[in-house]
Parts: sequence; C-alpha cells; structure tokens
Amino acid sequence: MKTKYTYSILIVSVLFFSLAFSLLNPTPLYFQIPKGWQKPNYDFSKNPLTEEGFQLGRQLFYDPILSKDSTISCASCHLQATGFTHVDHSLSHGIDGKIGTRNSMTMMNLAWSKTFMWDGGVNHLDVQPLNPITSPVEMNETLANVVNKLQKSDKYKSLFFAAFGDENITGQRVLKALSQFELLLISANSKYDKVMRKEAVFTNQEQNGYQLFKNNCASCHTEPLFTNGKYENNGIPLDTTLNDIGRQRITEKSEDYLKFKVPTLRNIQFTNPYMHDGRFKKLTEVIKHYNSLGNNKNLPKQLQKPMNLTDNQRVDLVAFLLTLTDTEFLFDKRFSYPR
Repeated sequence: MKTKYTYSILIVSVLFFSLAFSLLNPTPLYFQIPKGWQKPNYDFSKNPLTEEGFQLGRQLFYDPILSKDSTISCASCHLQATGFTHVDHSLSHGIDGKIGTRNSMTMMNLAWSKTFMWDGGVNHLDVQPLNPITSPVEMNETLANVVNKLQKSDKYKSLFFAAFGDENITGQRVLKALSQFELLLISANSKYDKVMRKEAVFTNQEQNGYQLFKNNCASCHTEPLFTNGKYENNGIPLDTTLNDIGRQRITEKSEDYLKFKVPTLRNIQFTNPYMHDGRFKKLTEVIKHYNSLGNNKNLPKQLQKPMNLTDNQRVDLVAFLLTLTDTEFLFDKRFSYPR
C-alpha cells in the first residue's frame, strides 16, 4: 500500500530529474525568418540556437576579457544604439590606443551573409571573431589565451555548462556562442518593413524617396537586406595615408582594386561615419558623392550613369532612408549589456 511518504518521494524524484534534464538540455531558440525574406545562408544544424548559448555569447560579446589587456570588447566598436558600429571616430580603435585602417561594419542580419569584413577576408561567421581578437591593432590576443582566461572563471564555467552540458571551455565553443548571439541580431521592424507589411504608409516625401532609391540605389542595396553582399568600387579614391586596396588584398586580382563590400543601409540614420574609412560624417555627404559620379568606366554600370538629383530629390531620398531605422532593434534589452 502506497503511503503519503511514498508519493512525496515520487514527486521529489520527478522534480529532481526534471531539473537535471533542464540543466543538461539547453532551451532551444527558434530563428524566425521575417516574412518575404529569403532563406538564411548560415547552417544552424551545426550550431543550434539555444537561450543558454545566446546568453553566453552575449556575455562574451560585452566582455573585454577577449583582448590582451582586458580593455577592449566586441561592443567597444559595435554599439547597439548605433546599429552595432562605432560613431565617435572614423577608424576602429584597439588596445593601447592603436588605430586601425577601417571603419567598423554594422552587425545585423548576419545569418544572410556569405562573407564578412569590408574585403570579404572571412567566409564564415563562426570564425569572424578571430580577426579582431588576433589583430595587433584591435584586441591583440590569441584564442588559446582567451580560453585560458575563461577557464579560470567560475562564472564562465557555469555559463558554458548551461550552454553545452559541461564545463569544458574550448575555442570552438567560444566562437559558436558568439555566433549564437550575433545571429539573433535581426533588424526587420523599421517603418519601411511596416509599410511592406501594410501596417503603415509612407508620406509623399518618403514615397518619392523610395522611388528614387529603386531607380538609383537598389541594384547594390537590394531589398529587403539592403545589400547584395557583393564587392564594388563606389568611386571613393584611395586614401594614401591608409593605402587600403580593398578586395584586391584578398584575391590579388587587379579587377578587385578598391572594391569593398556593399554595406546594409538598415539603421543608416545612426551608423555614421560612412564608407570603409569613415570619411563621410553625414548622410547628405554620401548622397552628394554618388550624385557627382558618372561617365567612369571603372565603376559598376549602375554608377556610370549620372544621377543628377535635384536638391529636393536628395532631401526626399534621405527621408526614405530614415524609414530604415528600427528603434525596436536599437534598444532591444535582449541585445544590451548583460546586467
């Protein structure tokens, strides 16, 4: 005959095994593709998203422990409120006040990217962090040293256990956790997106700007990602103090001279300065640059024809670009510094 004591033992046992199961089995996260968007390029089967993996990646993203002297984190150059890039200087800054040669790229909708960096020198998101971690003008560290430092932290032992089922901290797990955080940086709820979903309407000025955009910009900044992921020469002359030749540094092909990755225009209102070297501080300067191009056979076909925009048209184009601002993304607490 079963007693109340027996039932109590059974209940405690069930609760114990349920807790143990939850600790050893991270909570799966669903990657939601925005309506009308193409299938992501990232292979999630090799790095399934979990809440615990995301939170581990979030901690790592904001932790300067990734740098040699523990002064520079990923977030030092990729600030959430500015589209995960920096805005206070043209070129990225690293440890000991060292200055890089490029403006940091924005970080959003990375699951759809096939290559990374301004020159495409990295072909997978899982290894992209190795570039800034090992760069002598950024974090100037090695992945092996990062792992050694993390292994001495009780906090990280617990976080890795929650994310992967044991306390084994490896370089691969560090990189996969960072990817899990970055993969969920999805910006898809700007006014533009709401208009596309028929939840809002453009003003007349925004609609005029949208038409100008489709006529002059959309071939490179393709909707809905607002980048075609390719590398183009956009007419920016070589900065002889930096001597950055762009994509040619990777491919060693003359035709890739001064070609840089086409960046997304999402949240462009807050991602200044612009271009690979941050030479333009204002969006109006960028439009003025493109409006001055034309009749240059070295440029892509879409840039060889002069835009000839009037002052009013340039204002309308800016008005449309401002509709790409996604404030929900820029201030989402899930992506902010972990408290």
